[in-house]
Amino acid sequence: MGPREDYITVAGCRTYVQRAGKGTPVLYLHGANGGGRWLPFMERLAADHEVIAPEHPGFGRSDTPDWFDNIHDVAYFYLDLIDALGLKGVHLVGSSLGGWVACEMAVRSTARLASLALIGSAGLHLKGVARPDTFMWTPEEAARGLFHDQALAEKMLAAAPSDDELERQMKNRFATARLAWAPRFYDPHLHKWLHRIDVPTVVFWGAQDQLVPAVYAERFGELIPKATVHYFDACGHLPQVEQPAAFAEALATFVRRAA
Repeated sequence: MGPREDYITVAGCRTYVQRAGKGTPVLYLHGANGGGRWLPFMERLAADHEVIAPEHPGFGRSDTPDWFDNIHDVAYFYLDLIDALGLKGVHLVGSSLGGWVACEMAVRSTARLASLALIGSAGLHLKGVARPDTFMWTPEEAARGLFHDQALAEKMLAAAPSDDELERQMKNRFATARLAWAPRFYDPHLHKWLHRIDVPTVVFWGAQDQLVPAVYAERFGELIPKATVHYFDACGHLPQVEQPAAFAEALATFVRRAA
């Protein structure tokens, strides 16, 4: 069975949300490529938890509100969304750009959070560590850069997007640029405040991540007091997509222990 699809209006932003399952809430924040996809790991997790997967303001089917200017706006929005849904003991999961949003939320308030899981998170800058400028990538480079297993990239490239999907992709690119153009995918002040995150935290990373090198996992692990680091071998930027069964098991184990 697929997820329930709905819209919720928070801070004047009509937001597309997918939800499935029952139990302790898991809030999943997607990366720059956008959300609106019910992934296999979500289905596995929904067997024991309520999985909530919104599309960020400015992305996909969600509105682009007047206040949508920077990553901090999105962090405050999601803190308001958690309040609006009446959620407590939330297991917050963020991938890439969504991981950055999750960090910005957690340094502001963990009052309603039970744990934090980051997946190949943006948000930090390490001097001397080269990273690709993904804004300059062609669509083929972007697909190939996501995965260690190039068969997954070939599958993505072979799928012909609909007109609606092309429009959503363009919208997502504009929204990402608005949040992460300058400086590129990081907040120069975030590293100073990661020590405020006081909930159990796991940092998931693909060992062969081409977008955000695995050395960033170590830095997040150092700066967040209760963080552990978990690497996925033979895996790129999206372990939840490239190794869904292993990722779902690792996340479920972490959530059980954190709870």
